[in-house]
Amino acid sequence: MIKIGELFVIHELHHQGVPIAEIARRTGKDRKTVRKYLRQGLQAPSYGPRAPRPQLLDPYRDYLRERISAYPTLRGTRLLREIKDLGYPGGYTQLTTYLREIRPPSDPGFEHRFETPPGEQAQVDFAQFKTIFGDEPGVIRVVWLFSLVLGYSRWLWGRFVLRQDLATVLRCHMAAFEALGGVPRQILYDRMKTAVLGEDEERHIVYHPRLLEVAAHYGFTPRACAAYRAKTKGKVERPFSYVRDDFFLAGQFQNLDDLNTQFVHWNETIANHRCHGTTRRVVAEAFAAEQPLLQPLPRPFDAVLSLERRISRDGMVSVHGNHYSVPDGTRRRLVDVQLRASEVRIYEGPHLVAVHPLLEGRGQRHVAAGHRRWPPPGVSGTRSSTEVTLARPGQAVSRRDLTVYDQIGQMLATGGSS
Repeated sequence: MIKIGELFVIHELHHQGVPIAEIARRTGKDRKTVRKYLRQGLQAPSYGPRAPRPQLLDPYRDYLRERISAYPTLRGTRLLREIKDLGYPGGYTQLTTYLREIRPPSDPGFEHRFETPPGEQAQVDFAQFKTIFGDEPGVIRVVWLFSLVLGYSRWLWGRFVLRQDLATVLRCHMAAFEALGGVPRQILYDRMKTAVLGEDEERHIVYHPRLLEVAAHYGFTPRACAAYRAKTKGKVERPFSYVRDDFFLAGQFQNLDDLNTQFVHWNETIANHRCHGTTRRVVAEAFAAEQPLLQPLPRPFDAVLSLERRISRDGMVSVHGNHYSVPDGTRRRLVDVQLRASEVRIYEGPHLVAVHPLLEGRGQRHVAAGHRRWPPPGVSGTRSSTEVTLARPGQAVSRRDLTVYDQIGQMLATGGSS
């Protein structure tokens, strides 16, 4: 390809009498090229499209066009198998390039923002965070942020937890409703297993029975968002990035309690007092208008999750990685455990033998007052380090060093006195 300026140079040099060979040397062109442009004159060169190079896909283009015309969403992997069966020797990239040319253009249209009236809906979800607590240097801990966001005001409530189990989910619901001072009429869930068990044969959503009990008690309707439709729960997912960037990153936390204390302060002073980027309203002001329209708050729900556990040799019962004591006189090795929203109850048959506060985290132990008698049962005959029991019960003397008795013997032998 030659530029119009180079064409002028060639003709100007030729007009000055410069030989063809010298013109070719000065312009870096072949002598045949110089002669060609001198013959054409000063008209601008024109270039037509190059003739398409033959491709391995060419014999199958009509077939592919017919298939896409009939089934516009047919996957490329499926079509590759079909034309391979017809003898296509090429690869997948050539096929996908052609499919992009012949598929009908999709019209996604504009995104619709779904707003809900005051008091109508909240959205609930979990997000994963990783941190190193000051109490455990060098140990990377995975924590989860349970978040509830009101659809109208975007009011945010959250709590960092170590697990996503049912007891944690129920406890977070109860705490969120207490903070709200009311209950929305509908709660939208991602398909977390503690809320949504799946679908039945008729593709109806199957919710966890404990969640349905909570919903019936507080008067809200659970609703599962559509699978693989993240935008349907954007009100609760978008704040996660806001929490991560504005609060969590570069933060220093001693432990889980300290993390939640700092989060509550940030949430109450910053997050819920900002002007929301979508609604253009101050969150706290919008919540003040929404809160009276929430459903009234009933008494706290006493959720019960029954478990069967075996007592360890040191008289402890393991529940979700933490250990709770039973009284020394407990005889059964198998006990029934009722896991409630805020406490653990242990039953020996029909009898309640222990009540403990529910421990957060893992690897913790709680021994209730009065559960241990010292010395422990079964070792009451063990002699202490300071007493020796004589033949007659109730008599005891202090243990002395044997050198004392040597000194007494020497004194008696010499008739001396001390």
